[in-house]
Amino acid sequence: MDSQDQSISADEIALYDRQIRLWGVKAQEKLRSANILLITFKALANEVAKNLVLAGIGSLTIIDDAIVTEDDLGAQFLLNQDCIGQNRAQAAAPAVRDYNKRVKVYADAEGISTKPPEFFGQFDITIATELDFAMYNTINSACRVAGRPFYAAGLHGFYGFVFADLIEHDFVIERFKSNVQSQRQETSTRTILNITPKTENDKIVEMVTKREKYHPLLLANTSPLPDEFTRPRRRKQVTPLLSCLRALWEFQKLSQGRLPNLSHQDLELFTKLAGVAHQELKLDMSTLDSEFLRKFLQNLGSELSPTASFVGGRLAQDVINVLSAREQPIQNLQLFDGEKIDAPVYSLHPFFPIDMANSMAAVPPAANPIPLNGQPGVGNGHPPVGLS
Repeated sequence: MDSQDQSISADEIALYDRQIRLWGVKAQEKLRSANILLITFKALANEVAKNLVLAGIGSLTIIDDAIVTEDDLGAQFLLNQDCIGQNRAQAAAPAVRDYNKRVKVYADAEGISTKPPEFFGQFDITIATELDFAMYNTINSACRVAGRPFYAAGLHGFYGFVFADLIEHDFVIERFKSNVQSQRQETSTRTILNITPKTENDKIVEMVTKREKYHPLLLANTSPLPDEFTRPRRRKQVTPLLSCLRALWEFQKLSQGRLPNLSHQDLELFTKLAGVAHQELKLDMSTLDSEFLRKFLQNLGSELSPTASFVGGRLAQDVINVLSAREQPIQNLQLFDGEKIDAPVYSLHPFFPIDMANSMAAVPPAANPIPLNGQPGVGNGHPPVGLS
């Protein structure tokens, strides 16, 4: 795209007025040039697509080789009775386009397993939903090679999750100046790069540039919880959903990607895997009771609109934050328990030592403002190739 195309028009400013007031024109310009890949178009992806298209991204590519069935109509609002028998991506694409004619929407009816690793390099962000653990990892690896952010997300009835691997992401937050001196190393994964002060209404405001480092799903899935969650007073507060999700992914690795059924053999194996995961996470075994295990298993594979709405909205907002390089992104696993209306975030990373001397170094204020730098590849302005 040439420089003229990159400048947001007066019509777009009027259309996106409310959100521009929230995150600014520069952020909106980054959104309008972003190409997003969305894999598997079920209830969760419906919500993600709606929110991203309404926000004004550049293009959305939907990949799904499944055929619409009667079951799809239960929790998906972008399909109707006339869509039954059609490809799910192609059937939903017209309804997605209707949300915002300025956004290019592409439908790909091929299976995601047919795509070569280099395919993912043409997208600024890939969002994979409702896949098995092996496929999540395959796509995650391809995105890492291409230097592109990756999200995995899924629903199981009242439960849901979002996993983010942004590789390395710089972002800016705005805050009032504190009397406490900032430390360069905030956490094992987050570093303050720079602080630029400015004055607003006689108050000093700081524009703080931070960098988050991530690990792929394969490593996060075997990583320990941060120490603060395994202390005696906190252990019982960690949701057993984390152990059950790990057990589910381990079950899928052992059973060619399928979900456990209610057979005695599957129930016995899943219960054992959940117990092992709970112990590995150093959690209180009393929180993983038979009632929660039963509810989790009964919810597997089902879709509920309220759960899809929350998880899809949270995921779409994080994508917007990442594209605009504003606000703290998910680091790195967010779970959702619809029965308790609880959505904790757990930062799961392999243990590695930190140079404590460097981590205690204070960050000096910068003399010049810090530009909002997006992710590599964001705003390349080119539509996905080979799609219709």
